[in-house]
Amino acid sequence: MTTTDWIATARAVAADLAQDAAQRDKANKPPFEEVERLRAAGLLTLLVPAEYGGGGADWRTAYAVIREIAAGDGSIGQLLGYHYLLSWNPRFFGEPAIVERLERAAAEGQWLWGGAFNPRDPDVTLTPEGDGFRLDGRKSFATGARVADRLVAGATRTDTGEPVVVFLDPAHPGVVRHDDWDNFGQRLSASGSVEFHAVPVAADDIIGSLSEEAGTLTPFATLVTPAIQLVFVHFYLGIAEGALAAAAEYTRDTTRPWLLSGVDSATQDPYTLATYGELAVSARSVRLLADHAAEAVQRGIDRGQDLTAEERGEIAVTVAAAKVASTKAALDITARILEVTGARATASAHGFDRFWRNVRTHTLHDPVAYKLREVGDHFLNGTHAPFTLYT
Repeated sequence: MTTTDWIATARAVAADLAQDAAQRDKANKPPFEEVERLRAAGLLTLLVPAEYGGGGADWRTAYAVIREIAAGDGSIGQLLGYHYLLSWNPRFFGEPAIVERLERAAAEGQWLWGGAFNPRDPDVTLTPEGDGFRLDGRKSFATGARVADRLVAGATRTDTGEPVVVFLDPAHPGVVRHDDWDNFGQRLSASGSVEFHAVPVAADDIIGSLSEEAGTLTPFATLVTPAIQLVFVHFYLGIAEGALAAAAEYTRDTTRPWLLSGVDSATQDPYTLATYGELAVSARSVRLLADHAAEAVQRGIDRGQDLTAEERGEIAVTVAAAKVASTKAALDITARILEVTGARATASAHGFDRFWRNVRTHTLHDPVAYKLREVGDHFLNGTHAPFTLYT
């Protein structure tokens, strides 16, 4: 399919999700049924090469699809975005043989990928045992793990101290996936905790090293961080655009003109029009910056192992700028839509609050002030921020 076809498919799924998004948000159930909607549309294998049985699309398309899905349901936009990034861990860190093996299997099984990488949690340990290894430990924030078909996790080898990324089947009884994600936003992102109790890991299911020692991680491998940061950008923007669309529909159909406005319809109120104009300009500006950053990431991915540290640094600062802009715009848009919908729009049945709750919850993932510092340090001093995993 072409990019246009993928976006049309995602838009149809998003429209379906939007119909009952408020109700599902209140129910706060693990999103098994929502994953099936993604699977049925073919979106889970979008990034798998066509020769391995997948959709053969590129990252520019994946980011656009994430944004569309997030407009319908921010939680599912996050779930899909993390899935794309996690499914690409073999390409960032692994050898060609493991990439082909896992991508062929992923296409055949239509896998949803989840992950356990939270770098602020205690390490999960990987201990040599027989011909393979044993995985033990706990991660408190593991997006998608509760509903995933396969997991990738960060772990530390007890014999060498080396941090690595491993692949595993969560159906093993030693994998305990808790249904304990009960935050006020992104409620259906399946981001609860996961425990590993003597889970066997085959030697060839160690995808690769995460060591930051000189020469271990290539600039291409460290592209994983701006790639996931740009996932955030696109689902923040998607949530903001979804909020604007929902508010506009409500304003056109339900909002009454203010008694002092002198107009017959809320859609003719000059203050309402000015506010929508301001919010639309903000969303359009961020969309251009987000698309610019997507082009930058795609160029880096296309460079592969030829990517230089300088090129990687320029990509990272471009993504950081988009992260700052999307965070500020999405928080502003999702809060201010109530100014143009009116007091009756605060009824819980409409669920307009979920847009702000979703953005506010995930934008605390890492402080945006540190992204501003990265951009400012680059602008003033020409520096590039050091590599850190996923933040």
